[in-house]
Amino acid sequence: MIEIFLLLIIAALAVRLRRKKMQGSALDTELKELIADAENTKSAASEIRQYLLDIVNDNRQELEKFSDVRLHQAREMVDRLGPGAFYWMTDIAASLAAGYAARINGVRTNVDEEVLSPATPEAVIKSVVVI
Repeated sequence: MIEIFLLLIIAALAVRLRRKKMQGSALDTELKELIADAENTKSAASEIRQYLLDIVNDNRQELEKFSDVRLHQAREMVDRLGPGAFYWMTDIAASLAAGYAARINGVRTNVDEEVLSPATPEAVIKSVVVI
């Protein structure tokens, strides 16, 4: 009788130990996924900001609008990053338009505080697209 009781206790301890190990590895896996997701978001933000800066540079050098190179670059970004990349770029454009409208109406924005004069398009993009 005591042997059966001891075997039950050992089995219960073994099951409990296995559950703890599985919980620990599940938390490690979840943490790794969160870190990878944060790195992917940072990489996507950097890529989108660089794309916007490339377009500003193209405009400054008076290169062709909607060039094959930029359209291909945008297509690759949307394919790789998904429709969120397109939404993010349009959200940035909307933020820039709202900031410009505020500037015209004499309202100061946080971009005014972050970008000191003389303001450049690159400085504005870097302040709006925070990584």
